[in-house]
Amino acid sequence: MNTHKISVIYEVFPSEKARELAKRLEIHYTPKHGSWLNIAELELSVFTRQCLNKRIPDIETLQTKAYLWEQNRNESQKELIGILLQKMLV
Repeated sequence: MNTHKISVIYEVFPSEKARELAKRLEIHYTPKHGSWLNIAELELSVFTRQCLNKRIPDIETLQTKAYLWEQNRNESQKELIGILLQKMLV
């Protein structure tokens, strides 16, 4: 389903319901270079280089490594956002 055009609603819903929904929706174009997919690809690339760079003996170890990497990555992001906000407010 292509969600970039309001006309797609008419493919999914009956005409009356689609018209009602179309009146309430406004589609915002997101350029591919600013897409969330790029962010996801970057994160997967970092994860692969930082977490999957060695042989992992079993699924449990992989799950643990992935969980710890995610926690660390999220915490690092919070710290960076905090630093940037402080600099913006000064």
